[in-house]
Amino acid sequence: MNHPLFPTQEIGSLAKPRWQLLGQRGEPLDAPAVADFGQWNARLNFADPADPTVTKLLAGRSRGLGTDAVRDLGALFALRLFEHAGLDRVYDGEARRIEMYEYPIRQMRGFRFLGHVRSFDNKYYLKAAVTGEIQLERPYHLEEFDFVKAHAKAEPKLPVTGPYTLADWSYNEYYLGRQPGWKGRATRRSAQREFVVEVARRAVRPTLQALIERGCRVIQIDEPAAGTHPDEADLVAEGFNAATEGLDAEFTMHICFSKYRDLFPAILEAKRCSQWAWEFANRDTEGHDGYEVLKLFKEYGDTRQIGLGVLDVHRDAIETTAKVAERIERAAKILGDPSRIWVNPDCGLRTRSLAIAEQKLLNMVEGARIARAAYARPAA
Repeated sequence: MNHPLFPTQEIGSLAKPRWQLLGQRGEPLDAPAVADFGQWNARLNFADPADPTVTKLLAGRSRGLGTDAVRDLGALFALRLFEHAGLDRVYDGEARRIEMYEYPIRQMRGFRFLGHVRSFDNKYYLKAAVTGEIQLERPYHLEEFDFVKAHAKAEPKLPVTGPYTLADWSYNEYYLGRQPGWKGRATRRSAQREFVVEVARRAVRPTLQALIERGCRVIQIDEPAAGTHPDEADLVAEGFNAATEGLDAEFTMHICFSKYRDLFPAILEAKRCSQWAWEFANRDTEGHDGYEVLKLFKEYGDTRQIGLGVLDVHRDAIETTAKVAERIERAAKILGDPSRIWVNPDCGLRTRSLAIAEQKLLNMVEGARIARAAYARPAA
């Protein structure tokens, strides 16, 4: 698909509206949720007021709807919000997903859930141990992509949790137990490598293959754990290669909130990765150029696309269109090739209110248009 200079995308999840959360639980909508639904539908036109699902939801009869019908509405809402903002690539903002670890693991045999552990702040996730040979029971996210493909007006994409993160966020009992002798650093690393490659080959790759067979052409591999152990960047790349080997699609890699310098050059061995979708705006502060790390790509001769984070997803302050354009132009000068840049937030906007997220995205798209126009003007 042909895209304009500085095309735009989102690379993470979006907050779920209150009406969706209440509806999924089978609870009647309160007055604020009903008002919120109406206000957003007036702007985005994501729901037909005459649709039985909508009428029952707004009438307080969500208990009999089932979660799938409500999640369909939530997915349509996110799609239309992204398209209203003007994004060139869209998905459903992960409207059907609760989190990015537990669901994929539940589609596999060879794991046993042990309990909740703290990930950060007051966030917890249910952690599993790998206890046997990994076997995929069924490819996942297929219905999610089918829905996006059927309803998206812009180019559809799909994010998938990467094999390194699935392994890193699990206890490695099985593969470590198969290692003979003392379980020292080298032994643990060997066991972790085997775990990453096995989950890539046995679970992630068949899922990617099934998605491609359904028509998915752009797949984003999410590896948030990559920055936790930068000395294992080679395992991130090896897992990516094992998951994507021989598959015909465009694969990108999203790594959020990392000290990217420490991942070089090992991360560059992810051979089938066509785009690095990373975070930059969060560290772009007065006295510190958040985009200087892009110089490493020139240093190592890597010419792949860059998913350029231009919105700080941790702050409500809305970046001006001029600031977005300035960041894009600054990055283009560092890279020396503006055609390599895709424009996106640093990560998902799920921690921001939907109103803040919408305005940030609108400003991002307009900032990209301003930067595009600047490059189209002939030099004086």
